[in-house]
Amino acid sequence: MNAHAAQAANDRRAPIAVPDPLLEAVVESGAIDVLYQPWIALRSGQVVGAEALVRSTLEPDASLLFHRARRAGLGEALSRRAQSKALAEAAHWSGPLDGLGLSLNILPAEIAREGHDDWLLAEMARVGFEPARLTVEITEHALLVGHDSVADRLARLRSAGVRIALDDFGSGYASLAYLTSLPLDMIKLDRSLVLGLVDGRRDRIVMRSMLRLAQDLDLLTLVEGVEESGQQALLAGWGCDLYQGFLGSAALDEAALAAFVAAAKARAA
Repeated sequence: MNAHAAQAANDRRAPIAVPDPLLEAVVESGAIDVLYQPWIALRSGQVVGAEALVRSTLEPDASLLFHRARRAGLGEALSRRAQSKALAEAAHWSGPLDGLGLSLNILPAEIAREGHDDWLLAEMARVGFEPARLTVEITEHALLVGHDSVADRLARLRSAGVRIALDDFGSGYASLAYLTSLPLDMIKLDRSLVLGLVDGRRDRIVMRSMLRLAQDLDLLTLVEGVEESGQQALLAGWGCDLYQGFLGSAALDEAALAAFVAAAKARAA
């Protein structure tokens, strides 16, 4: 085996898991919370969906929680617990939340694993959640290994009615190629692209160009991390469809989400 082959083999080798009994107990018991950050239409202000975000008192920051879970070899188990809980809750939404869309983040390791599409479809059937209400979010990191098999799994989900979104668009290096090779319905533009949007000429050119490209490809667009009314006004003028961020709302529990959606509907009436 040459040096390059040896290095490739080492790169593919799974890291040694560090036992974490506390986190393992949380995952096994399902003692996690799911919050929902609204997806808001830029022109109407209507709430059209919500992204499910996992939280735990064990590790309040979600990125640190998943980092800890990956170290313990529990990343996929934690993600499935969160997906199952969000689907079960959303399946029974009523009143202001009746029919509201739900978005789930799928880890690269999950969608790269054979059978995850089967599990997700079976889980929706088990809890009575309509596939047409679901959007699955993936990042380009999920596509760096096994692109064709991942694309096939996404296509199967899409054929069942699930929408597919490419998350963190604009934060990596290979995203443009995926726009033509994947069964996509939406791109979510990364929050880093809005930081200098109001005052930065180049930032505005880049954002406007990305939105125009998505529109030409008949893809829905959502911008993450919108925190200022000036950003919102520019994005609406350029034809962006949706946004999420603190300007609209932070992540909410189920009751607060219902109140937020009801208020948005009242304003639009």
